[in-house]
Amino acid sequence: MIPTVAVVGRPNVGKSTLFNRIIGERKSIVEDTPGVTRDRIYSTGEWLGHEFNIIDTGGIELENSLFQNEIAMQAEIAIDEADVIVMVVNGREGVTNDDAHIAHLLHRSKKPVVLMVNKIDSYELRSEIYQFYELGLGEPYPVSGSHGLGLGDVLDEVIDNFKSLNYELEDDDSIKVSLIGRPNVGKSSLVNTILGEERVIVSNIAGTTRDAIDSKLEKDGVNYTFVDTAGIRKRGKVYESTEKYSVLRANVAIERSDVVLIVLNGEEGIREQDKRIAGLAHEAGRAIIIVVNKWDAVEKDTKTMREFELKIRDQFRFLDYAPIAFVSAKTKSRVHTLFPLIHVADEAHKRRVQSSTLNEVLVDSVAMNPTPTDKTGKRLNIFYGTQVSVSPPTFVVFVNDPELMHFSYKRYLENRLREAFDFTGTPIHIITRKRN
Repeated sequence: MIPTVAVVGRPNVGKSTLFNRIIGERKSIVEDTPGVTRDRIYSTGEWLGHEFNIIDTGGIELENSLFQNEIAMQAEIAIDEADVIVMVVNGREGVTNDDAHIAHLLHRSKKPVVLMVNKIDSYELRSEIYQFYELGLGEPYPVSGSHGLGLGDVLDEVIDNFKSLNYELEDDDSIKVSLIGRPNVGKSSLVNTILGEERVIVSNIAGTTRDAIDSKLEKDGVNYTFVDTAGIRKRGKVYESTEKYSVLRANVAIERSDVVLIVLNGEEGIREQDKRIAGLAHEAGRAIIIVVNKWDAVEKDTKTMREFELKIRDQFRFLDYAPIAFVSAKTKSRVHTLFPLIHVADEAHKRRVQSSTLNEVLVDSVAMNPTPTDKTGKRLNIFYGTQVSVSPPTFVVFVNDPELMHFSYKRYLENRLREAFDFTGTPIHIITRKRN
C-alpha cells in the first residue's frame, strides 16, 4: 500500500498548480477564481522512486460563501485520509485568518505537515517566508509553483516523512480480495454475508496505519484476505454520499488487492459511476469479477438475467474478460458461487506461459489470420514473443515495425491468447517492440 498526500490551503494560493506539477498533467482546473476546485481530485505522484497517492482539495476559508461548507467538508475528509499533508500559503499576501484556521485544523489532525509558501517568484521575496513560522507548522519552504522552483525541497520533505509510517508488510500467500463500487450497492452487507456464512474466520489483523481491519478466511483449503475498504474513517452518511469519496476508497482497496469484485446494484441498474470505478481496477491491471447484488429485489422472468448480462457487456466493453455473478447478500442466494470465480481469476492473473508454447500460438495465429500491411504494402512481421511479467500477464511481441501493429490485430492476438491459455477474469497486456 502506498502513502497518501493531501494538498490543502485557502482558495487561490496555488494548490492545483502544485498538484498538476507533481502528477505531470493538467488534471486540476487552474484558474484565478476562488473555489474553482470544489471537490477533492485524486491521482498518483512519484518522487525519487517513491510513489504516493495525492489529493487536491478545495480551498478552506472562514466566510460562508457559495459551496464553502461542501469544500470545507471535502478538505477535512482529505486531511483524515492523508498520511502527510502539504499546506500551501500565498507568500505575497502574508498570514491570513484563514491560514491560521487551517493550521489549527492541521494541529488537531496530528499528521505530519509540510508548509509550502507559494508565489515566491524572485529572490527578493524570500524574506517574506519567515512570518509563516507563526503558524507553528515548522520550516516554511519557498516555492514558485508556476515555475516549479523549490518544489523539489517540498517533495524531499514529504518523502522524508514517509519513513515514519508503519505500514504492515503483507507477505502472506492468501488471495487478497476487495469489493468496490459506488455507495449503497451493498458492499458491506456482501462482505458480512461472505464471512458470516462460512463461520471460519481465522483472524482479524490490522492492515494499515489507518486501522483498517482485514478479514482472513479459509475455505476448501484456500486462504483469502478480504481487504476492508472502510479503513478510511467516515463520519456519518455524508461521507458515504460523496462521489469522490467512493472513488478514493476504491483506489485504496484496489492498491492492496489481487482480485477486485465490482459490485453493482441489480435493483438500480448500471450508473456512470459504476463504469468509472470499474475503470480504476481495469487500469490497475487487477483480476476482476462483476457482481450484481440485490438480485432478490429484481422482478424476474426466464430472460431477466440474460438481458442484464447483455447490458453489462454493452456498458462495460473493456471488461469483456470479467465473469459475472448474480447474488443477494440479503438472502445469501448464490454467494457461494463467488469463491470458484475468485480462484479462477486469481490463477489466471498469475499465470505464466512458456515461451515455446507462446510462440506456437503466435505462429498458428498468423497462419490463420495473416498480419496486416500499411498503405505502401509493407507487412507486419512477428518474429517471436515472450512473457515478461504476471499480475497481470504481460507479453512483449518483437516485430519489424511496431507502427504496423494495428489495434484490431493486437486485439485478435489477445483473443487467441485467451483461447489458448484461459485468462478468464484478468486483463492481459501485449507490448510490441522493434527487434534489434
